[in-house]
Amino acid sequence: MRTHDATVLEQFDSQARAYLTSAVHSAGTDLERAKRLVEAALPPRAAIVDVGCGAGHLAFALAPHVARVAAVDPSPAMRATVEAAARERGLANVATYAANAAALPFAVGTFCVAASRYSAHHWRDVPAALREMRRVLKPGGFLLMIDALGDESPLVDTHLQALELLRDPSHVRDLAAPEWRTALERAGFAIVEESVWPTRIEFAAWIERMRTPPESVAAIRRLESGAPREVSEALALEPDGSFTLRTGLFWARGS
Repeated sequence: MRTHDATVLEQFDSQARAYLTSAVHSAGTDLERAKRLVEAALPPRAAIVDVGCGAGHLAFALAPHVARVAAVDPSPAMRATVEAAARERGLANVATYAANAAALPFAVGTFCVAASRYSAHHWRDVPAALREMRRVLKPGGFLLMIDALGDESPLVDTHLQALELLRDPSHVRDLAAPEWRTALERAGFAIVEESVWPTRIEFAAWIERMRTPPESVAAIRRLESGAPREVSEALALEPDGSFTLRTGLFWARGS
C-alpha cells in the first residue's frame, strides 16, 4: 500500500508540464497582488522560499523583485520544470530544493517571506508546515498563503472535498477561511491582509490535468448530478461539470 507522499509524487511527476500551462495556475490577480505585497514590504536583497512550488508560477512572479527565490517541491519532475522554465525566463535567482513542507532544508531565520500557492491542500499536516515556515523566517518576516478554500457549510464542504478527492487521490483538504485563521494564529502569525474571490473550475481541463480515470470521472458526475440544491447553488454547478469554488489569500507577519 502506497504512502500519501508516494501518491503525491505519482500524481504530479507525470503532470508537471500540464501545471506549467494550466490557466488556473499560470495566471490570476492573486499573482499580481502577491507581487505588490512583496514589493511594498521587502528590502531589495530579500530572500523568499516558495513551499510546494509546483510548476513555479509564484516563484517566477516574485523573482524579479527579490534577490533569491528557493523553490521547494518533493516532485523531481516539478523541480525540473521549474529549472527549465526559469532558464527560459532568464531568472537566474531561482533555485530548486527537494523537500516536503513540514521539513524544510534551511536554517532558522533564512528568509524574509515564506510563501505557498495552491499546494497546502495536499499537505498531511498544515500546522506542522506552518510552524516550519515560521522557523525559517527572519524575525518579523511575512507569510503568504494562497489556496482553494473549503466551505463553512458542512453539507457543501463534504461534497467539495469528495469532488476533489475523486479527481485527485493526493488531495487532503481545502481548509475553510476560519480554519486558516486559527492555524495561522497558532503557528505564531498575525494576519495583515485577507482576501477571498471566486475561481471557476473548467471541468474538462480540471480532469485532463490530473488524468483522472474514467470511473472516477463518472463518480464525480454522479455526485454532482445528485447534489442537493444547497450544494448546487453554493458551487455554481454547471451542466458540463464545471463549478466555482473560492480561493483565499492570507498575508501574515510572524508575531
